[in-house]
Amino acid sequence: MLFLLKKYIGSLLMPLPLLLIIAFFALALLWFTRWQKTGKSILTVTLILLTLLGIQPIADTLLMPSEKDYQTRYELRSSALKEVNYIVVLGGGFTYNPQWAPSANLLNNSLFRVTEGVRLYYQHPNSTLIFTGGAGVNQISSAEVAAQVAQSLGVPAEKTIALSTPKDTQEEAYEVDKLIGKQPFLLVTSANHLARAERFFLARNMQPIAAPANQLAITSPLHPWEKYYPSATYFQHSERAWYEFLGSIWQSLKPDNTEAIDDKSNEKGSIK
Repeated sequence: MLFLLKKYIGSLLMPLPLLLIIAFFALALLWFTRWQKTGKSILTVTLILLTLLGIQPIADTLLMPSEKDYQTRYELRSSALKEVNYIVVLGGGFTYNPQWAPSANLLNNSLFRVTEGVRLYYQHPNSTLIFTGGAGVNQISSAEVAAQVAQSLGVPAEKTIALSTPKDTQEEAYEVDKLIGKQPFLLVTSANHLARAERFFLARNMQPIAAPANQLAITSPLHPWEKYYPSATYFQHSERAWYEFLGSIWQSLKPDNTEAIDDKSNEKGSIK
């Protein structure tokens, strides 16, 4: 119940739905009340924000704080190891249509995470790829879809493990801890999510090695029309920055729900 409540409230607090709600409120003031000046002011501010959040310099300035420590790929980072036994790829957006190409079922950030995990697997062919993520409303889980994609790219099935139980990053850390313990492993997730993800694993005294994927905040040159014309692509960058900000607040407030998972496991184990 807490998970669903978080998702519903979190979705409403994202920039696009939140600004649209405010804009419709402003329209209601304009059409149905005498608060014309207030409605005009709110609507004007909302339109300005929608515009600014879609401009590259602003969007990527907002996003950069969450990515700044993870702009460099794994093998160029000072913490890179020569050999690891496990590569953990965290779940993200997905759907499942068996008639589609496997990779088409990975949405948003997920495809970048999986392809980076596969790339690292070929650098460490003795390792095992661990994918995480639950099923939600789909027939199979995010972890299983990711494993299918990895296998379609040449990774042997016996070199993939799908952890289909976790619903969020805290539960992902719990399940990975049960599987591999405290040994070092590569942790693959979006660059803007890595700092928050690492905290969950470090809280369990695990040894994640950051392997960032899907860097979004652009620091290389762009054409002027790419930088200063509002774009849905850069609006998404602003959304990711806001999402991680909200996620960090929630992380500091949320109780450790893995204790409840342990209790349920113990209850099942005690049934004769």
